[in-house]
Amino acid sequence: MTDTQIDITEDLIRELLREQCPDLAERPLQLGALGWDNQVWRLGDDLAVRMPWATRSADALLRKEHTWLPGLAPRLPLPIPVPQRLGEPSERFPRPWLVTTWVPGEPADRAPATRPAEAAATLAAFLTALHRPAPEDAPVGRDRGGVLADTAEHFTGALDSAADLGLVPDPDAVRAVWEDAADAPVWTGPRLWLHGDLHPANVLTANGSFCGVIDFGDLFAGDPAFDLAAGWILLPDGAVDLFHAAYRPAPDAATLRRARGWAVLRALAGLHIGHAGDEGRPGGKPTWGPPGRASLERLIATVRR
Repeated sequence: MTDTQIDITEDLIRELLREQCPDLAERPLQLGALGWDNQVWRLGDDLAVRMPWATRSADALLRKEHTWLPGLAPRLPLPIPVPQRLGEPSERFPRPWLVTTWVPGEPADRAPATRPAEAAATLAAFLTALHRPAPEDAPVGRDRGGVLADTAEHFTGALDSAADLGLVPDPDAVRAVWEDAADAPVWTGPRLWLHGDLHPANVLTANGSFCGVIDFGDLFAGDPAFDLAAGWILLPDGAVDLFHAAYRPAPDAATLRRARGWAVLRALAGLHIGHAGDEGRPGGKPTWGPPGRASLERLIATVRR
């Protein structure tokens, strides 16, 4: 059910297609995934329909993707869901919806990358291509990508809660990583395009490496450290240094320090969401826990060298 209490069904989507995209209405249609903001339905072999369902903010995020992704996609070395049609609110469904290209692959929270060198090079090439100066009217981050030190209260709450649940074996080491990151010089370069949400469920794998990136709802412009945090979250052991060596321009020490801080916050979120999933609580995703634990172990190792 959406927050408008309308069942999203195959029949509903097919009716919407008949009204606004009749040339696509008779394609095979099946549910592909249930995300935080949208349901994704596969439409034929090469398209998908994204239907907002769980949050009101999804409406603006879909329109943002429709505005910006067609211009970004051609320069990216991995497939992304490129918007093809924007469905407008109607009497049948009072929210926008989106037809995009379908990106094949398995989410990395279910099928992690297992080929360190190839995965590191692929992620570096993708972010090198994406991280270009954005125009003045590019979107800003909602609650992410600002000054890391401003997240101190959120970090402390997340760490203390995770420690109380027994999810963090060495809270002091985690705090040391974050505090070092928060003390790093802030970004003074141009605002660069960022994916904004590179967690394992938004990066797809095939044959042990990355093959696609999805869900650009948090696309914004800012400090590249925010996206570079993905190296600790997505890559297998032994690959983070390879990723940094392949990324261009080579990140300076301050950027890597900030990236570690953002990675700590992402890892703690994964631990909490994974724990909720283990307990069967709504919104919990048990597959998010293992990447979060592995990330913290890698991050702690960076301050013990």
